[in-house]
Amino acid sequence: MKPFLLIATRSEDAAADSEYASILDLGGLEERDLHRLRLETTPLPDLDLDAYSGIIVGGSPFTSSVPTEFKSDTQLRVEAELGTLLDEVWDRDFPFFGACYGIGTLARHIGGVIDGTYSEPISAPLITLTEAGQADPLLAGVPEQFEAFVGHKEACTHLPDTAVVLASSEQCPVQMFRVRTNLYGTQFHPELTLDALVERMTVYRHAGYFPPEDFEEVRRAVSAADVSHARRVLRNFVERYAS
Repeated sequence: MKPFLLIATRSEDAAADSEYASILDLGGLEERDLHRLRLETTPLPDLDLDAYSGIIVGGSPFTSSVPTEFKSDTQLRVEAELGTLLDEVWDRDFPFFGACYGIGTLARHIGGVIDGTYSEPISAPLITLTEAGQADPLLAGVPEQFEAFVGHKEACTHLPDTAVVLASSEQCPVQMFRVRTNLYGTQFHPELTLDALVERMTVYRHAGYFPPEDFEEVRRAVSAADVSHARRVLRNFVERYAS
């Protein structure tokens, strides 16, 4: 099959490699099936989308909603390159899956509003599918309510009418949406195992996602969650678009 393309922006090798490994594992992919570009170190090359089954954009330490003057040159370059890529993805309705930073990138590109109103600390809230979500193929086999790992400083507060909300939670109204037929975003992390989440917590312990002194308390809380259904979303994306 054609490989999927993972576009990553994590400068910390441990977090970047863990994200890649988790997507391989939970997506049921071999290394030959998932090419990775780390945009924080390398500019986005010219891409032939016909060479790929789909695009996955993972999480990031970047906060897209901060004022431009507070963004690094690297973040500004990454945002510009992703915007150009999304122009083509939108025009072609090319399979796209954005998780956490990826959902914000997609939402902003289509005219949505991203800010800190609905931020969530690292946790595993209960996600509820909308009526549209219950009918969507990427959520096939996923129950109406399920737990999923989250941890984000910003989220969608407004989406244009072109977007369809597929899932929400008590603290975050837009946990998943679709635009056009094949472009998806999730605020929750379907690619995370517990081990991967704990590793990410270690890397970003002082990054503001939770009080660093609460590390063990947060770890115990997320360890009790059953996020097996959330993982199905990523596998559904791979199985639907593998070509």
